[in-house]
Amino acid sequence: MPLVNVDVLLKKAEAEGYAVGAFNCNNMEIVQAIVAAAEAEKAPVIIQASQGAIKYAGLNYIVKLVEVAADSVSIPVALHLDHGTSFEQVLKCMRFGFSSVMIDGSKLPLDENIAITKKVIEIARPLGISVEAELGKIGGTEDDIIVSEKEAMFTDPQEAKTFVEATGVGSLAIAIGTAHGQYKGKPELDFERLKKIKELVKIPIVLHGSSGVPDEDIQKAIQLGVRKVNIDTNIREAFMKGVKDALAQKPNEIDPRKVLGPAREEMTAIVREKIRLFGSSGKA
Repeated sequence: MPLVNVDVLLKKAEAEGYAVGAFNCNNMEIVQAIVAAAEAEKAPVIIQASQGAIKYAGLNYIVKLVEVAADSVSIPVALHLDHGTSFEQVLKCMRFGFSSVMIDGSKLPLDENIAITKKVIEIARPLGISVEAELGKIGGTEDDIIVSEKEAMFTDPQEAKTFVEATGVGSLAIAIGTAHGQYKGKPELDFERLKKIKELVKIPIVLHGSSGVPDEDIQKAIQLGVRKVNIDTNIREAFMKGVKDALAQKPNEIDPRKVLGPAREEMTAIVREKIRLFGSSGKA
């Protein structure tokens, strides 16, 4: 199947009250695990690549891996740029075949964030490419993007309304207490803020930094309007568990397949678990 537009997936999710999983990839085994899990669950899926993943694997490799994966399954697959921080990066990903992009202008003043988001939408929309933006700063670290706890700012509901009306963006990532990377303790999500934003903003909401958020909190966020849930750290943890377990059993193993195979199985299992949690099983 050709890669699909994220807005199409989220529109169906909005109508039926579930969320679509967006899983970060860095190499072949991760891509294979994501599509294997989605196919097994008969779920739509978003495979996303950060700027760090693109730097590591190469833009061509990411696109071709995901295109081959999408062709091998019967479920809809989108390829999304996660946290594109420059207009040039976003443009490059669109040119190379991404079906969806995120322009992250959250560190900019509101008017500048609106301006760069509109600029991306003007190019992306005629090409059938969906656009996600971010308002408010999500804490933690993801690749080369670092937001300290002091810098992390929750999304202002009225600003969200202004932003969406000014840009016409397809989906909006908001800051309500999640963070990138591993949590030091239990995250406390501001559900009242999420509820208020959803009342004012009639587009799908995106939750970043969702690895480590308790299942019941994820489900409550979905009930309140979150339609795209990003998972990265849980996949990395599953990958390393598979590798460590394989090497613990055979410390002298030199065949990468005997190490990466178990890692792929661990990742497939966690992605299937998340898909079921998000309510998107059987929604392909």
